[in-house]
Amino acid sequence: MLLPYSFYARDTRLVGQELLGKLLVHKGKEGVTAGIIVETESYMGSNDPASHAARKKTPRNFVMFEEPGISYVYFIYGNHYCFNVVAHVEGIAGAVLIRALEPFLNIKLMMKRRKTDRVLNLTNGPGKLAQALGIERGQNGLSLIKSGLYIEDIGIKTKGIIKSSRIGIKEGKDLLYRYYIKQSPFVSVQ
Repeated sequence: MLLPYSFYARDTRLVGQELLGKLLVHKGKEGVTAGIIVETESYMGSNDPASHAARKKTPRNFVMFEEPGISYVYFIYGNHYCFNVVAHVEGIAGAVLIRALEPFLNIKLMMKRRKTDRVLNLTNGPGKLAQALGIERGQNGLSLIKSGLYIEDIGIKTKGIIKSSRIGIKEGKDLLYRYYIKQSPFVSVQ
């Protein structure tokens, strides 16, 4: 079942947790690829110093202020795209970074894109999963309800969700806004 708008129009932290076990699907030019979400990080608005939306709306982060249920894709470190889901309550910017997936559909195409045959290394990081699924800047601002980039609930019940500090940030490290499925071998960092 495709996740509805109402799923995303809630507290960003709750959405970050409840995305675990959902299926991220991208229907790209080369074919359909998909993975089960096993790790996320939530980023709030002005009260979250690590968020792109902490200060003000910019040409890079404006999507975080838009309606929930759209994609926020940005380029980082000069060579990686990161895929986020815009999720927030009205009036407060927010997005959930998808940090890791368990490969699920068209693993051979993911291996070709990532130039590796190691399944555990395909999607265990935000840049890796974006490359494996063929997600790039052109997918920024897409509706996750009306496009070839979407998230489905396929009935997976997650057990053992771990909350921890986010990875690779300097400010807001004390906030436990990273969520992952305990003992998943596909998580970026245990």
